[in-house]
Amino acid sequence: MRPTAEPSDGIKSGAGEPTSGIILVDKPSGVTSHDVVAAVRSSLGMRRVGHAGTLDPMATGLLVIGFGQATRLLTVIVGHDKTYRATMRLGLGTTTDDADGNLLTVRPGAAQRVDELTAQGLQDLIDRCFTGWIDQVPDAFSAIKVKGRRAYDLARAGQEVKLEPRRIRIASFRLLDFRRVDLPDQGTIVVDADVEVTCSSGTYIRALARDLGEQLDLGGHLTVLRRIRVGPFDLENPGLASKAVGGQVVPHTYRNRQGQTVVRSRMVLDRDRQAILDGSLDLAQAARMTMPALNLDADQAARVANGGFLDLPVAGPTAALAGPEGRQRLAAILVPSTRGGAKPDVVFHPES
Repeated sequence: MRPTAEPSDGIKSGAGEPTSGIILVDKPSGVTSHDVVAAVRSSLGMRRVGHAGTLDPMATGLLVIGFGQATRLLTVIVGHDKTYRATMRLGLGTTTDDADGNLLTVRPGAAQRVDELTAQGLQDLIDRCFTGWIDQVPDAFSAIKVKGRRAYDLARAGQEVKLEPRRIRIASFRLLDFRRVDLPDQGTIVVDADVEVTCSSGTYIRALARDLGEQLDLGGHLTVLRRIRVGPFDLENPGLASKAVGGQVVPHTYRNRQGQTVVRSRMVLDRDRQAILDGSLDLAQAARMTMPALNLDADQAARVANGGFLDLPVAGPTAALAGPEGRQRLAAILVPSTRGGAKPDVVFHPES
């Protein structure tokens, strides 16, 4: 089946306003990624909004949001590597491998092993066992589907969740700070390790904390997690950081279908609709940042618009741009064809 340009999504916009684009959001702790999408959808008055990679409610940092046709770029963006900063507490495990879970029992002899642990010894263990290509069993409270249901739904229902190991790549796992912390309420001393991790898509930082704690026979969990980069989108790049939308978490009270009063958290964005649109990245700009790009002439652009193949060499997803310099638009995402050349995997219709 040939890809075709999509019809309008019913987006309401003023003259000259973008109807598609990428928004960078600095997510606060205490809301889900879906809550952030809902806040953007409400602010923009657009139905078609999605994100490139979930962040846990506890986590903060970069969430790449697409609206309009840009939601079709998200499948490429989500595959990029990511960088996180985290605090891993070694000496105590939790039921969810992060601070939102219930604490597990302190292991016998843990206090002595914590006392003997050094920063250099911890970094050596990380370099030896948690760098490069490794097999990781995802966290039981992850969003992975098991027989059609989310793993976290099964885990919260008290069911045993068994997930298969996945091959992931840890490009960098650096220890930034190392300190012992006395926890009199738990009757133990732990190590809080601040780390920076650059990893492939699909890596669970909670699982790294869990597995590092297992290697040390201490147990471990995350107390802090912040994502600072997704591929080319980096919150430490001043030009991009200035575009990032923040917000605060507020309680939201409503009645559910059973007539019960429910209070849950929601995100309120710190910019209005126009400011969010003004700070968004357009399709062509985001595509150039995300993947290699080729410029099409008018004939090639017309052929791609109808799902036609092109005699162009591409090694992977490639942005096909059309139009004059300075006013280029994203015409398609090209992928290699089995019969040679390139074929359009996704076609984008021109926007006014």
